[in-house]
Amino acid sequence: MFVKRLALQQGRLLLKHLVPAVLKPLHTLWNEIIGFLFLSFAIIFGFQAVRYFLHGDGVRLFFAGFCTALMAWFGISSFLRARKISRS
Repeated sequence: MFVKRLALQQGRLLLKHLVPAVLKPLHTLWNEIIGFLFLSFAIIFGFQAVRYFLHGDGVRLFFAGFCTALMAWFGISSFLRARKISRS
C-alpha cells in the first residue's frame, strides 16, 4: 500500500514538472507557425495589391491593402507573442 502511494506521488510530481516543460515549447512553436502563415498570406495579398495598383483598380487595391496590413499585423504579433512565451 505504501509503495503504491509513493509511486503515485512520484508520478504526480513527474507530471507536474514534465507537462509545463513540454507545453511551453509547443505553445511557442504554434505561435511561430501561425505567424509564418499570416506573413505568407500578407505577401500574397501584397502582390495582389501591387497588381491592382498597376491596373488602377482602386476598390480592389483598398481591400488588398487592408488584408495585407491585417495579415502582416497578425503575423508580427504572433512572432512577438512566441518570443514573450519563450522568455517567460
